[in-house]
Amino acid sequence: MKRIRSPLSLNSSLTYSAAFLPMLFVSACLGQDLDTRALEVALSGPDREVTDFARDGARKPVQVLEFLGIQAGMTVLDLYAAGGYYTFILSKAVGENGTVYAQNTERGLRFVEDRQNITQGEALTAKIERGDLRNVVQIVRPLKDIDLAENSVDLVIVAQTLHDYYNPNPERALQMLLQLRLLLKPGGVLGITDHVGVAGRDNRDLHRMQIQQAVELARQAGFEVEASEVLRVSTDDHSRSIFDPRLNRSTDRFLLKLSKPL
Repeated sequence: MKRIRSPLSLNSSLTYSAAFLPMLFVSACLGQDLDTRALEVALSGPDREVTDFARDGARKPVQVLEFLGIQAGMTVLDLYAAGGYYTFILSKAVGENGTVYAQNTERGLRFVEDRQNITQGEALTAKIERGDLRNVVQIVRPLKDIDLAENSVDLVIVAQTLHDYYNPNPERALQMLLQLRLLLKPGGVLGITDHVGVAGRDNRDLHRMQIQQAVELARQAGFEVEASEVLRVSTDDHSRSIFDPRLNRSTDRFLLKLSKPL
């Protein structure tokens, strides 16, 4: 595992971790469609955190990645990877010939990991070491300083964080999408999942976002947009915060596939 820290140059702060367990990759070469069954097996293995496995029922990661068209050998950016829930999954999906950039900020890594008494930085490092995720590169710097080449990334994942950009400042969210569009290769995909909000509610306080707001933002940034219903939950009470224990984290969520034109 490599780690790139801000504000140093890419070549000035790389740290490497030893491998601990044999790595189970789903596939090996670019262009091969996702083997969903193999990925499901990889995600149920002993090298994965039980707390992450417990999230799969609501997040449906295999179905999400299948919809987004992930393939072995891809270069993927996990934007605000936090404790690495998706980092682990993406690593297994793209295989030994792929690369996963797990982006965080120094501040974000100090946050407490969900349902664990450790920081997100500690959780991510533990996942990488326990899973022997040799294809993961940690980037510890803001998106504006990410220092990845334009047209170099096949897929970007923005999981349940777009609302954090949009609700306080829609223009900031637009600038984020525009920068991600630059990083994507022509035909590359930006996958967005987030908690559904409704008009007339304080979605900033509820940590939600209206679907149409996300769609309009994506189109404004120049993306082609396709939606999936796979994460929708009809029983969700949209007036409650996503952290309300009565929801048990089973929130109504949208899934968007944003494609950069060829």
